[in-house]
Amino acid sequence: MPADPSPGFAGETSARGAGTHRRSAADHPPRASATSAVEVRRSNRRSRTVSAYREGDRTIVLIPARMSEAEEQRWVSVMLDKLAAQENKRILGDSELAERAERLSAQYFQGRARPVSVRWVTNQNTRWGSCTPAEGSIRLSHRLQGMPEYVVDYVLVHELAHLLVPGHGPRFWRLLDAYPRTERARGYLEGVVAADRLPHLPAARGE
Repeated sequence: MPADPSPGFAGETSARGAGTHRRSAADHPPRASATSAVEVRRSNRRSRTVSAYREGDRTIVLIPARMSEAEEQRWVSVMLDKLAAQENKRILGDSELAERAERLSAQYFQGRARPVSVRWVTNQNTRWGSCTPAEGSIRLSHRLQGMPEYVVDYVLVHELAHLLVPGHGPRFWRLLDAYPRTERARGYLEGVVAADRLPHLPAARGE
């Protein structure tokens, strides 16, 4: 599965001028995460990265001032997922990954997708996962480690589907439709790829 394009985690975008605009309940309905409300702060000095951190019972998301409303909503979602992943970081071992794949196959494919091996690899930097149907092997990029569980599950389901349908034709995508968080997971991964393409500057927490 190739790395899909889109925005990412803690990136930054620098513009001319200075100043920070804060959005809270007054001018932007706060999004609630599992633990806090969200305050979005726009900065004219920020043009290359987006970052986020917890502050008491709130989550502060720092974004470039020029970002559109749609981009803001997308980045807030990505950053909340990233913070949650960091706070609940647990790396699955290969055996746990294989057990997870077995459960997902039973849940979404009636157990018809039966991999012989499922493991993490460190040599996949342009793909999130890969599958060799003839061998029954599935490999996931180590870059997925620490990402939200639903994202790892999506990549596993994607590769499990390849055990049943090797290509990316209509039948393959119909199989993948069984996983309810496909679009959200794809958006998250697209965000990661887009952030990696930004020229990163040192993030200033207070910007």
